[in-house]
Amino acid sequence: MEPPLTSHPELRTARAVARHYLGDLVYGANDGIITTFAVVAGVAGAAMSARVVIILGVANLLADGFSMGASNFLSIRSRSAVESSDGVAISEPFAVRHGLATFLAFVVAGVVPLLAYILPVPDAERFPVATMLTLGILFIVGALRTLVTRGRWIVNGIEMLAIGALAAAVAYGIGRFLADVTGGAAA
Repeated sequence: MEPPLTSHPELRTARAVARHYLGDLVYGANDGIITTFAVVAGVAGAAMSARVVIILGVANLLADGFSMGASNFLSIRSRSAVESSDGVAISEPFAVRHGLATFLAFVVAGVVPLLAYILPVPDAERFPVATMLTLGILFIVGALRTLVTRGRWIVNGIEMLAIGALAAAVAYGIGRFLADVTGGAAA
């Protein structure tokens, strides 16, 4: 007897769909927030202009978001090819959906650090506002995981916040260091 073509679960409720795509959504949102804020923090650390933040931030947002979604798609397709060649049921036949979920989560969450540079915020307050928005959304996304898991919302929120804050501090420090090493800020 041949194994079934797919062992994909039936997703009959919104909760089941959210649980199924949770990894893609958290992975995309977390990376979108952190990498976009890393660009913002690096540029702020180098004392570059708001224009540079927007250009680099949007370029990163779209290119890295596409890369993340495409990588997730290719990863799932590769796993499916191995499963198929091993003669077992394919666990995830909808690689495109997972890639799209990762991309959308990346872009939607990743735009948050740029809001302080897109909206009318005074120049001197842009980076502090971007920092607060970023830290807030990191905590919220982490805490929201508990809507479909059994974890504690405060622990999940703090975990994601801590990882994101560490990444941001590294990016800011590198930007600051490189600005000093290369002779100061660029416009």
